[in-house]
Amino acid sequence: MSAATAVLTTEARLIGRNRAGVFWVVAFPPLLLAVLGLLPSFRAADPALGGLRMVDAYVPALLLLAVIMSGTQVMPGFLVGYREQGILRRMSTTPVRPLTLLTAQILVHTGIALGSAVLVLALGGILHGVPLPRHLPGYLVALVLAVLVALALGTIIAAIVPTTRLATTAGTIAFFPLVITAGLWGPVQVLPEIAQRIIELTPFGAAAQALDQAMRGGWPSWSLLGVMAGWTVVLIAAAVRWFRWE
Repeated sequence: MSAATAVLTTEARLIGRNRAGVFWVVAFPPLLLAVLGLLPSFRAADPALGGLRMVDAYVPALLLLAVIMSGTQVMPGFLVGYREQGILRRMSTTPVRPLTLLTAQILVHTGIALGSAVLVLALGGILHGVPLPRHLPGYLVALVLAVLVALALGTIIAAIVPTTRLATTAGTIAFFPLVITAGLWGPVQVLPEIAQRIIELTPFGAAAQALDQAMRGGWPSWSLLGVMAGWTVVLIAAAVRWFRWE
């Protein structure tokens, strides 16, 4: 087993032991969808949503809930904890560089977020007849970009806070405005047009709209993908600039 593979396997095992984090990222979004789909108001077609039911329109928001939870609540705590304990500093003196650990963290959290997305789509389809995305490649591109944005944001949080307690606080502060723009408090499509245009400039507002477009069968708007790609580049550049290994 190579050093990189060993680190990846170890990180996956350690993250898996964080039962609370795994529950909120993997289990909570599909469970919330299961409950919401039981409400009569969520099962009726809504003309304001183009004939979709509310439960259908909420799927992108719940996918993004898992992504945001992973990036703001789970990943920063691990990275800050490693820095606090001197693990990153000690790794810098071995053939396994700290960047290997950071890469492993990103890969594991990406896998967890995508696994949650599969559960949301599968459970929604089985319990409530939520249709699968009609443009699957576009859906996957939008979802992967959203994951990259969230994890880059998590790396920035880990870069600027000195302790795990502050990482939790900072992640919680960032969490609520992000899930609001993602549509968790209500689908973006029902907002006034000017509000939609503003929200589409945010990374997860753009992600919610892109996922909705792909679900309806179209390739996501290039402007929405461009917004997410732009945020990803900016946040990754900031994470590289600010992240401290010690």
